[in-house]
Parts: sequence; structure tokens; C-alpha cells
Amino acid sequence: MNFAPLPSVDAAAVPSDGLVLDVREADEWAAGHVEGALHVPMSDFAARFGEVTEAVADGRRAFVMCRVGGRSAQVTQYLVGQGIDAVNVSGGMLAWDGAGRPMVAENDTPAFVL
Repeated sequence: MNFAPLPSVDAAAVPSDGLVLDVREADEWAAGHVEGALHVPMSDFAARFGEVTEAVADGRRAFVMCRVGGRSAQVTQYLVGQGIDAVNVSGGMLAWDGAGRPMVAENDTPAFVL
């Protein structure tokens, strides 16, 4: 089988109004995430897939993110296979933070990547 390369983008290139799909677990999300991101943990992904399809129903591209890019690559591959315009954010939240992109945390604490 010949697989197409997984579509990916640098964290610095994600548009500020882009739809970020964060597939990390709840504790990682609480520590720091992209403001306005859609949080659907990979462990809940099958059960909550409808939330994702609804978010991209207007043809929006999903920028899929995890901590470093492994889980998000799997989710991106699945989404692309379902005909959804999705790209993996290379380097994940660590790259996002490294690029100086803004993050927020729950409970008004300083955001960090867990």
C-alpha cells in the first residue's frame, strides 16, 4: 500500500482564527491550551466524533494538536480518511509554546504545557 504523506503544518503557521482540535487528556488541557480550541480527548474521540464533524461542517480545516504530535498524527490520519480537511500541528503544544503562541489555562493560573 502507498500512503500519502500526512498533512502537517508548523505551530507558527496556524491561523489565529483557525479551528484547533486538541486531542490531549483533561489534565493536559487544564494546564494550558489554545484559547477557543475544541477539546476532544483521543480517549473519547470515537464517542464524540459528532462534535468534530459538526465543527468542520462548513468546510473548515481542523488543526489537530496534542503534546508533541503523535496522538494528533493518528487522529489527523483518521479524519483525512473520513474526507475531513485536517492537518497535524507539527511538534504539538510544545512547538506552539516554543513559537510564543498564546495559551490559556483553567482556574486563572499561568498556562504551561503538561
